[in-house]
Amino acid sequence: MNKESRIFVAGHQGMVGSAIVREAKARGYSQIICRSRKELDLTDSPAVHEFMNAEKIDIVVLAAARVGGIQANDSYPADFIRDNLWIELSVIDAAFNAGVERLLFLGSSCIYPRMAAQPISESALLTGELEPTNEPYAIAKIAGIKLCESYNRQHGTDYRSIMPTNLYGPGDNYHAENSHVIPALMRRIHDAKINEQPAVTIWGSGKPMREFLFVDDLAKACMHLLEKDQNAIKAVVSARQSHINVGTGKDCTIAELVKTLARVIGYSGELEWDTSKPDGTPRKLLDVSLIELLGWSATTTLEEGLRIAYTDYIDSIDRGTVRRV
Repeated sequence: MNKESRIFVAGHQGMVGSAIVREAKARGYSQIICRSRKELDLTDSPAVHEFMNAEKIDIVVLAAARVGGIQANDSYPADFIRDNLWIELSVIDAAFNAGVERLLFLGSSCIYPRMAAQPISESALLTGELEPTNEPYAIAKIAGIKLCESYNRQHGTDYRSIMPTNLYGPGDNYHAENSHVIPALMRRIHDAKINEQPAVTIWGSGKPMREFLFVDDLAKACMHLLEKDQNAIKAVVSARQSHINVGTGKDCTIAELVKTLARVIGYSGELEWDTSKPDGTPRKLLDVSLIELLGWSATTTLEEGLRIAYTDYIDSIDRGTVRRV
């Protein structure tokens, strides 16, 4: 890579994509190519092929995806598997046909078996049953990994995959039902504070353990891996198991997360648990030893990251730009 590389960030308007754009610009990359969903439908394969060739793209970061929390995944399984498969097939194949030098595919830690040994190593992929509530999304992401691996094996391409743990940070989606755990809880607790509610009800028991990664740390990991020489990557991963975990290597219970959020937001009411709702996977902590071997580790603590995210949430409400879709 060089500073003049033409880098297409697919999904630049989302939390992850926008963080990657910020980090790439901070590192001096001057040709960041972005298209909104209205400008380029990533499920339209002919349009993506035409775009990739016309723009002479050198590097692709595939951060675009249909995403959501437990309720969204459980309510719209067909949409999640269909849209994500379409996006992956269109972008990865178009990149190959356009001669793109390097591609980075962003997956999700939900690809791993529900009861995988903790911490979860990359080798756990396809060794057990998936969490039922997000199985269609997970299968689509596994397909993306295998697409990259298969193109590498058959065509000698340099397509890399990273599996982030649960993400949060500026630009998150705060939809009341379809967002992930941190933005959903942040919105609910903030609203309770503003409306002076005496209590907040939270899904589940609070016992499951989760790992959370600040999105700007993920962006740094993405650029760190993109800038790594191909031989350095090959030294730690195999052609048939090429994805790399990205996380903090630390987890906490959902109950601990909620208490930290309440403290950051300044809410002093009661925290009540609705145990009739599903908990999802009991524990999900990633083994991050491979990416540490490649010279990267997370630097933002959970409370520090939550304070930045909450400040951004308040600012986006004031600006009228908060994402709730």
